[in-house]
Amino acid sequence: MRQADITAAVERTAVVVDEHYVFPDVAARLAALLTDNLAAGRYAAAPDPRTLGALVTADLQSLNGDLHLRLKHHEEELADRDRDPDDDRMVHLAASTMGGISRVARLDGNVGVLEIRPYLFPPQLAGDAMTAALRLLGGTDALLLDLRDNLGGSPDMVALVCGWLLDEPTLLHTMYDRTGEPVRQSWSAAWLPVPAYGAGKPIAVLTSARTFSGGEELAYNLQHLGLATVVGERTGGGAHPRIGFRAHPHLEVTVPVARPVHPVTGTNWEGTGVTPDVETPAAEALDVAHRAVLARLGTSPERAAA
Repeated sequence: MRQADITAAVERTAVVVDEHYVFPDVAARLAALLTDNLAAGRYAAAPDPRTLGALVTADLQSLNGDLHLRLKHHEEELADRDRDPDDDRMVHLAASTMGGISRVARLDGNVGVLEIRPYLFPPQLAGDAMTAALRLLGGTDALLLDLRDNLGGSPDMVALVCGWLLDEPTLLHTMYDRTGEPVRQSWSAAWLPVPAYGAGKPIAVLTSARTFSGGEELAYNLQHLGLATVVGERTGGGAHPRIGFRAHPHLEVTVPVARPVHPVTGTNWEGTGVTPDVETPAAEALDVAHRAVLARLGTSPERAAA
């Protein structure tokens, strides 16, 4: 990379973070860190945008470990405007992954499985696919919600799934901006074109260290509203919604601009992840959760398989 391009990208990143990051005090420190590192020549030897992005991302995450705060490399050239370049990719991914509905199955004992990956796509992209899956699962006696390979997604889709599992509209979180003012509330969906799942049925959410962002929100909500047992591994710990800014034709500054606060815990999963109720390796979580919900149904794996 030319030094002029490196300087422009790092300076743009520093300004965007300083002006928009959800924690203003950390933002100022990060902007100063990038500026000092630029002057010290930390980035001067970056041979390409990918390497520069990795160097700057390491610095951005060095103070508080916010995994949503990045200088993200894109193979395709970004549009010459500030927008989320993931928008077009999400449309394609939703169409090519059946709206994120990776698996719908019925296990022994009439236990349903819903695997959602790679993302909880927005309802306008995947609402029909999701409600079709929920309709198929409506007659099961217990549910395993598999989020082990879920990398995030739409709070509105989280609200849709929660609406299917809750008996009435329920506050999921309040979003606060960098000034500390509440800017938005998220409630579970008040109505769906499928019957509600039914109160009291055993539900387990499967997680892994890869589970992130919107997948974590769904697991966190169901856990702390007392609807589900979380089985698996501690999740990645990314709670803050972010927006994207173009810093270079192939580099996007992703900046968290708000923080959700859950009404039960008074906090969120940022930096800590979702702690499983039953900790087990992700590869074993499905079997462990299946046995657990069968026990709650009063049967054994042997009887269920008979």
